[in-house]
Amino acid sequence: MLTKFISSFLLALAIAVAVNVATAKDAVPLADDPVTEQRLIAISEEMRCLVCQNESLAGSRSDLANDLRAEIRILIKEGKTDEQIRNFMVDRYGDFVLYRPPVKPITWLLWIGPFIILLAGIIGLMVYLRRRNQSVPSATLSDADNRRIDALLRGAKSSSIENSND
Repeated sequence: MLTKFISSFLLALAIAVAVNVATAKDAVPLADDPVTEQRLIAISEEMRCLVCQNESLAGSRSDLANDLRAEIRILIKEGKTDEQIRNFMVDRYGDFVLYRPPVKPITWLLWIGPFIILLAGIIGLMVYLRRRNQSVPSATLSDADNRRIDALLRGAKSSSIENSND
């Protein structure tokens, strides 16, 4: 009974796999022209996904990235140059869409901001450490204090030797 069930299950599984293999289709290319696809990849690698922000437009799988890639394909088919496509995207979404935005007054903060924050952190740390060091009073010990410390250290040393002998 169990062997009949297992053999029926394996037969059904084999038929299902055979049907899937027989009806499988090759992946449809995203563009009819491989040159168009190469241009699309080259352009979209230089652009940032506006949803993910840490991925290129070529690598992102968000709906907006799919729409933007479709828009770039249309512009390529219309005969636009790569520079015209980049300008279109920048006009529409701003310099943030580019991974390497141009250096101009409006993007200075993007280029210089991280260094300003790092410099401010270092200066803040130096100020904090100086104030902390100045708030701790420096005390100089008298000769009597030094003799008392030496006696205490000798006493601690001799008691540790006695404890180790026990």
